[in-house]
Amino acid sequence: MKTSIFVALALTATLAHAGQAGPVYTPIRPVGNCLNINQINDWHIVDDHTATVRAGRMHYVVTLQASCPLLGQSPPGLLFRPNPSNLAVGVHRICGEEGETVSVNRQPPCAIQSVRIVDKAEFDRLSATAGRSGGSANQPTTGP
Repeated sequence: MKTSIFVALALTATLAHAGQAGPVYTPIRPVGNCLNINQINDWHIVDDHTATVRAGRMHYVVTLQASCPLLGQSPPGLLFRPNPSNLAVGVHRICGEEGETVSVNRQPPCAIQSVRIVDKAEFDRLSATAGRSGGSANQPTTGP
């Protein structure tokens, strides 16, 4: 009897936990295609959940987990921060992995949900609707 109660409680806890699934991440691979935060040329805040970023010849759309209305506001510049495991091995890229964030100096970080590579046409189309924009001159000069 005690065993069946324990099994029932364990099954209930497992099902409750399964119903609380967190965000699903599909990071860019290979890592060499990820957003290199040391090569950002320009960025555009499309809305409170979306930014476009050009790094070198690559174009990206960065989607946030939640609304982040302070992005791109004063002081100008976006501070992208890789997840701790990538940072520990010197990978300064944003791939759309758990633990990656973007913020404005002295503001709380916003969690990144996904990063995807787009062509120049889509980048230009989305960036044209941006309310705030900046370039490499606005980027912080210190690493994460």
